[in-house]
Amino acid sequence: MAPVKVFGPAMSTNVARVLVCLEEVGAQYEVVNIDFQAKEHKSPEHLARNPFGQIPAFQDGDVVLFESRAISKYVLRKYKSPDPEHDLLREGNLREAAMVDVWTEVEAHQYNPALSPVVYECLINPAMRGAPTNQKVVEESLEKLRKVLDVYEARLSKSKYLAGDFLSFADLNHFPYTFYFMATPHAPLFDSYPHVKAWWESLMARPSMKKLGATMAAGAKA
Repeated sequence: MAPVKVFGPAMSTNVARVLVCLEEVGAQYEVVNIDFQAKEHKSPEHLARNPFGQIPAFQDGDVVLFESRAISKYVLRKYKSPDPEHDLLREGNLREAAMVDVWTEVEAHQYNPALSPVVYECLINPAMRGAPTNQKVVEESLEKLRKVLDVYEARLSKSKYLAGDFLSFADLNHFPYTFYFMATPHAPLFDSYPHVKAWWESLMARPSMKKLGATMAAGAKA
């Protein structure tokens, strides 16, 4: 079986979201780099894969997809474990699948909007755009993030993972941006949330995240 293709640099947060799912299910894949400096993301070839000229794009034979969360769900469905206990979407159990969906939405609409501006202001904008950190944006985002983490701390005091006592896509979704957040000066914020910190450390102990974390760290230094 030919490996699926993921278009975009592995150090990209949205690409990494897809890659961590591929690693978790043990699928063969090929990362096809997209050169932003050469504007390959706006080329006709890439626009045929992602009409918005963004990353990632994904190809599995004649199936071409874009949007990282949708691609990730496709991967988890295609390579679903025959053991229901290792189904990362839990689609065999209506209640559990609903909880996976809830916390996947929470990541997209509550957690990520609060945390990602800190990553952009402290890491991405200075490194990629030469722009100074906007401390006002950072402080406002951290205030929002504290409120979100209050909710996470309460949730994770009752279950090992977000959707329940089982690893799911809802947890994997948090990997890319949280990984980079931990490289900012504001990583100690998690020390105030012991259940959240323990959850994150359990995720980072997984082989998939160790492997991709090393790739992302190396890419960020390059």
